[in-house]
Amino acid sequence: MSLWMSVLPPEAPRPPLPGDAEADVCIVGAGFTGLWTAYYLAVADPSVRITVLEAETVGFGASGRNGGWCSALFPKSVAYLDRHYGRQDALALNAAMESTVDEVGRVAALEGIDCDYAKGGTVTLARTPAQLARARAEADEAARFGLELHLLTAAEARAQVGATDVLGATFTPHCAAIQPAKLVRGLAAACERRGVRIFERTRVTRPSPGRAETAHGTVRAPIVVRATEGFTPRLPGFRRAIAPVYSLMIATEPLPASFWSAAGLAHRETFADFRHLIIYGQRAADDRLAFGGRGAPYHYGSTIDPAFDRDQRVFQELRRALGELFPALGEVPVEHAWGGPLGIARDWMASVGLDPATGLAWAGGYVGDGVSTTNLAGRTLADLIRGERTELTYLPWVGHRSPNWEPEPLRWLGVNTSLRIMSAADATESRTGRPSRRAAFMSRLLGG
Repeated sequence: MSLWMSVLPPEAPRPPLPGDAEADVCIVGAGFTGLWTAYYLAVADPSVRITVLEAETVGFGASGRNGGWCSALFPKSVAYLDRHYGRQDALALNAAMESTVDEVGRVAALEGIDCDYAKGGTVTLARTPAQLARARAEADEAARFGLELHLLTAAEARAQVGATDVLGATFTPHCAAIQPAKLVRGLAAACERRGVRIFERTRVTRPSPGRAETAHGTVRAPIVVRATEGFTPRLPGFRRAIAPVYSLMIATEPLPASFWSAAGLAHRETFADFRHLIIYGQRAADDRLAFGGRGAPYHYGSTIDPAFDRDQRVFQELRRALGELFPALGEVPVEHAWGGPLGIARDWMASVGLDPATGLAWAGGYVGDGVSTTNLAGRTLADLIRGERTELTYLPWVGHRSPNWEPEPLRWLGVNTSLRIMSAADATESRTGRPSRRAAFMSRLLGG
């Protein structure tokens, strides 16, 4: 269980689907994607009959386990979107992502969801000369597109995040730290207040045009929404649609004011650095450090198993990295450790869409940046389902179809080789101070 879920009061499970049923919209998955879609549909038209089917419980997947970054990050860079869709569409999607950060805060306040929302922005530290070069390049690219990303001096960076070996940083104001389990649970309650029916312990065995089949019965609906993200490979026909890659997290006990006076994060800024193997952290509202990162292996055949949520090697490496950033932690123990799968499309491009010929809709492939992107997806799906043509439905990720991943063993070899290359590149850069050519090649290969 994640830190986020563990601190909430126990909640009685919702009953499973009691039998065959009918709806106007059936949503598969009660995470952020499914619940935001249900919420905006119910707000726009209270007469729409909406049923949400969840294999486990609300927020069981990434929605209740993530790092709590409600950010404007999209898996593809603005430069990539500019090359493939044009400047206007690239900037429109970026602007939509930035406004989504505020939209999540607006809905949380409106619905009385106390999710510890604090819009302190993100500081991404540069701690080696190679990382500083990437920080400068990223700031230069942002300036070329007129984006709000500030290059910080070492002193300015340390004033916000009192980490070791800081040479500089970038800062964007477009991120809020949240408690994701509070948000997903509160969102489910807001949906139910508007008449949305949520059934837990109801695994959909087959979503198809006009129906969602389960062991408890079949829901018939003209619109069926697939909102299953990292768990998508469990659905028939979708084994190669998404690669479930595990991200793991740790959290300390609440830390004293003496620690925070040096560590900073006074506005609950989220933080990372420019290493290749991603890390991410936040100062939780109760003054814990919550810290996560990649490094867990991809499992053959896109297998998902609760045992993969825990990898002691990765937990130990996260604790080592956190202690390296903040030596004042000393021997403070890890109080919580958890993990879960996130979804990566083959081209690393998130997508959302509705096939009008079949009534099948989808959203996903967020590559770990889903807390805010799911909100944008939910609003977009609500517009598409209602047949509305809005500025959201013309954004470049709408209707995108990612290619399937390669069959095994190529998928296993490719994903895990890339993880090893990025990890080795970080070690090389720390030792030499020079950018890794292998990591640069891998980044180009992934289409950044």
